[in-house]
Amino acid sequence: MTETKARETIATRGRKLQEAGLTPGSSGNISVRLDDGVLITPTNSRLGELDPADIAKIGLDGRHISGKLPSKETFLHLKMLSQRPSDTSVVHLHSTHSVAVSCMADIDPVNVLPPLTAYYVMRVGTLPLVPYFSPGDLGLADAVEKFAAENHAVLLSNHGPVASGVDLNAAVAAIEEIEETAKLHLMLQGHRVRLLNDQQLAELNIRFKS
Repeated sequence: MTETKARETIATRGRKLQEAGLTPGSSGNISVRLDDGVLITPTNSRLGELDPADIAKIGLDGRHISGKLPSKETFLHLKMLSQRPSDTSVVHLHSTHSVAVSCMADIDPVNVLPPLTAYYVMRVGTLPLVPYFSPGDLGLADAVEKFAAENHAVLLSNHGPVASGVDLNAAVAAIEEIEETAKLHLMLQGHRVRLLNDQQLAELNIRFKS
């Protein structure tokens, strides 16, 4: 994908995410790795109002190359991409239901959401909980790095989801699935739930590697 096309795709996907109500205000950020650097949405920008020309370009070392100043959470994206060489894109949102789940007590930190649907298993797989860090704390990047090699999606405690993908469409699909499953999980609180069983999970893992 050319840099021009990548910029346009980020703007398009950002607009669709905001139209879907998944990125309130100026929250959330998107990145795409190129051959000569990384494109990432600017700091304090609304994902639904991105000008492709304003999207920041940085080096893999975080050096600002062009465009507006990059997101304050750039370090998080760079750590995720560094651990996932086959992935090109990262999406981080503050989507409501995912954030709500990230604030719950007594959730399983190894795998936050239960296997409610086949599509969640296919598109996300396992979703570990990353410990809480205050906004801008570089310790968050190190914490994400520990999970990223084996998990293309994580949930930041009291913060929100992060997902990478082989391309931007895959990263968006994963983070949308996290939000929908988080919504289902909250709706089903207090109800008896029929989860996918071990045999069903094994069949999905054989057929659809996430």
